[in-house]
Amino acid sequence: MLVSLVLIKTAIGKERGVEQEVRKIQGVREAHLLFGVYDISVKVECDNIEELTHIVIDQIRQIDGVRETKTLPGIRYGSI
Repeated sequence: MLVSLVLIKTAIGKERGVEQEVRKIQGVREAHLLFGVYDISVKVECDNIEELTHIVIDQIRQIDGVRETKTLPGIRYGSI
């Protein structure tokens, strides 16, 4: 299992709508509005990097109001 954090910047005023849409995506376990450089943090759990790529590029980035994402894939301690 791959656990990742996706940070999202949105267009002004689109934060809540983007967060609601992100929560509908299979593999998204948590989504939280933020203050600061990024507007939303998303915890994603999936099987592999290919599935993560699909979730970020084909689903999250396609949501109206998403301007930028930063994806932080987790590693399992001792696996590197």
